[in-house]
Amino acid sequence: MANIKQLKSQYQQIVKSHSPKNNVLRNSLRAFWVGGTICIIGQALTNVYMFYGMEREDAKMLMTVTLILLSTILTALNVYDNIGQYAGAGALVPITGFANSMVSSAMEFKKEGYIYGLGAKLFVVAGPVIVFGTIASVVVGIIYYLV
Repeated sequence: MANIKQLKSQYQQIVKSHSPKNNVLRNSLRAFWVGGTICIIGQALTNVYMFYGMEREDAKMLMTVTLILLSTILTALNVYDNIGQYAGAGALVPITGFANSMVSSAMEFKKEGYIYGLGAKLFVVAGPVIVFGTIASVVVGIIYYLV
């Protein structure tokens, strides 16, 4: 029994010595400023669209589409992955992070063709989100109706 405790202790020391050191403060600051910058870009796009005569709701919709397009292009050019490695969770601002995850999963299979590779793999990530989003909205709708 004592031998097992000694082995566990040695194992924990080996794991601790080989585990990467995580600088929480640095990672948090990077996530904060990159995520904040993405949000500032979104707000600036909304303001620009409103400046050119769009209604607020239309400007917000077009800003969302623009951010999705930009993150898709940056993912295709292998730039967004570098941003994600640098910023961590800060690059996962919902719209851009979701677009990145869809495009990157599809790009892995583009050699298999545009339909069975690229097209089919786009829904590997989107499918569960759509299914569970739909189920959650139905459940919330039922609860809202009953209350």
